[in-house]
Amino acid sequence: MRTVSLIEFLTLDGVMQSFGSPDEDRDGGFEHGGWGAAYADRAMFEASAASLRAETVYLFGRRTYQKMQAGWEHQPDDNPMAAHLNGQPKYVATRTLTEATWNNTRILDGDAVPAVRKLKDGGDGSIVVLGSGALAQDLIANDLVDAYTLFVHPLLLGTGKRLFREYPRPQRLRMTGCTPSATGVLVVNYEVAD
Repeated sequence: MRTVSLIEFLTLDGVMQSFGSPDEDRDGGFEHGGWGAAYADRAMFEASAASLRAETVYLFGRRTYQKMQAGWEHQPDDNPMAAHLNGQPKYVATRTLTEATWNNTRILDGDAVPAVRKLKDGGDGSIVVLGSGALAQDLIANDLVDAYTLFVHPLLLGTGKRLFREYPRPQRLRMTGCTPSATGVLVVNYEVAD
């Protein structure tokens, strides 16, 4: 059985919105897009690259899929992240796309939650969700997440979409690793405790 792992870039107050660029996601009038650029360093790159080893399948929400495809599809394979993203199987949870053109991509059939349950039962390895806030919320709420890799940035934004919102019951996690970067980012790994 596959596991589901969320990899998310967050501020200390839990904001995940528009990490990469100013215009990535302006929903709700969000004006702090691209907040993550100032924190990039070698330790973060190495932690990201190390996490690739266990990833066998990627799962995206539609908006994240389209951003990732635009940014990575034509990158050269000498970039390890590009080589992995372009080569590995990818699934998209969407109600609006009817076809996916990025190499090795399939659209999930029907509602995301039962489709992800079926995907978990259909193989070994790890299903990795990058970003994909709305999808992440559905997976968390339906107890489909087995592990988290959180890149926690030393920044408080006070506004924006958060990864952890209302949750119907407590969820215990077990830390399996923590790596600090020179810019103050903590790369924290958690598994869901049984």
